[in-house]
Amino acid sequence: MDENKVKEIEERFIQLETKFAFQEDFVSQLQGVVVEQAKIIEKLEREIKMLAEKIRDLDSQEEIPNRKPPHY
Repeated sequence: MDENKVKEIEERFIQLETKFAFQEDFVSQLQGVVVEQAKIIEKLEREIKMLAEKIRDLDSQEEIPNRKPPHY
């Protein structure tokens, strides 16, 4: 292999290493975002469950007949 070809391959290799390093950093950042979003989703799921329970409780209270108290 001539020297120009070797230099060209080395430059290409350096470019690939640089791109790979940026990709690693980007993936790491994305992983952090995914973890934070998972925490938010879990919190929202708990809140939805709590609200659904409150709605069920309110619905069951509405089923109580609307009677006058005995002292009337």
